[in-house]
Amino acid sequence: MLASDEFELEELTNKLENLLIETKAFWLRIHFSFIYHFIFCRNNFKKLENFCNDIVVKYPNLIFDTDDFTSLEESALVSLLKRNDLQMKEVKVWDYVIKWGIAQTFLPTNFDDWTNENFITLKAILQKSLPNIRYFHLSSIEVFDKIEPYKKILDKQLWEDINQHLRPIKLTILPPRSVLVTELPPRTEKPREYFSAIISKEHAAEISAWIDRRKTAYTLTNIPYKFELILRGTQDGFAPQTFWNMCHGHVCTVVLVKVKGTDEIIGGYNPLAWDKNANGRWIKTKDSFIFSLKNGNIQNSILSRVKNPKCAIYNRPKFSQIKGGPQFYDFGMYSHNSNFALDNVCFCRSYGGCYEKPIRSSSSPLSNFSIIDYEVFKIVRKTI
Repeated sequence: MLASDEFELEELTNKLENLLIETKAFWLRIHFSFIYHFIFCRNNFKKLENFCNDIVVKYPNLIFDTDDFTSLEESALVSLLKRNDLQMKEVKVWDYVIKWGIAQTFLPTNFDDWTNENFITLKAILQKSLPNIRYFHLSSIEVFDKIEPYKKILDKQLWEDINQHLRPIKLTILPPRSVLVTELPPRTEKPREYFSAIISKEHAAEISAWIDRRKTAYTLTNIPYKFELILRGTQDGFAPQTFWNMCHGHVCTVVLVKVKGTDEIIGGYNPLAWDKNANGRWIKTKDSFIFSLKNGNIQNSILSRVKNPKCAIYNRPKFSQIKGGPQFYDFGMYSHNSNFALDNVCFCRSYGGCYEKPIRSSSSPLSNFSIIDYEVFKIVRKTI
């Protein structure tokens, strides 16, 4: 990717950037700090920048609490400060900005020894960062303890407006950050509740209705189940063995798959437990089902309930778990490369086998595909 960028091969650079995001997201997370510092040294990797920033705003400690935070590119810091959804208290944002600015130059270690020239130097270094602080969402105590010692790096009018909140403010006030729960301060240190990278709340309402065998979907306000994330491919990796290690023993689970190159979302519900020690055994249940969900160009959802309960769910033997993931007889996940995102071996049968009907249209008996992400949720009934 670096070589293609160096030779200005824009189309190849874009394809390689997409490939990293779609198939190597787990690797990107393992080397997150290195990747994050690196991509902002260049200007051509906007998709990777957005991918990383979407993670950092939810988990700021991945960057702000690292040893090399102060070596962060200015463009990277500013891009985070501009985000309304950065999950961090504003006073801590201020502390980190000051820390970063001081590290960019040589200033006296003892703050009492600072001269006017030192403040002018720091103000110049932070000229792009300071306008993005949400000063008017700080408490009076925070302003007194944190901002006032550095008031010389602020414009005179800004400091006057901060110091006199009741006076009409003349400068433009940036909006508060939009955090995950209403009636909270503009920022919070708790990460945003990230429901799903694949389905919406409307999809969850529809799946919940299928579980309860309702003819109509639940509304968004009366969904009786919580969807508790167990596994996400782009977060935990696409190795089949990961599924068995992380989902073993969990009952009442939904497997969701995003098909590569299409708008298709397909999945299956297992009311029983996944068992990595079952040594290859079909388990009987009359309550499982497989499905596809309306999404994008897919106009209608398809529900297919099990019609042969004896072969509803397959717990693979240990030797097969290296390449094989969950299987609902007519829908399963498999990979010759031990990575679901690297080949086209996940499958849906195009004819009714143990389930009522196909959930994916195809002319071949076994419709194979690759994926860009998958998730497994444990379905838990809400307590009243």
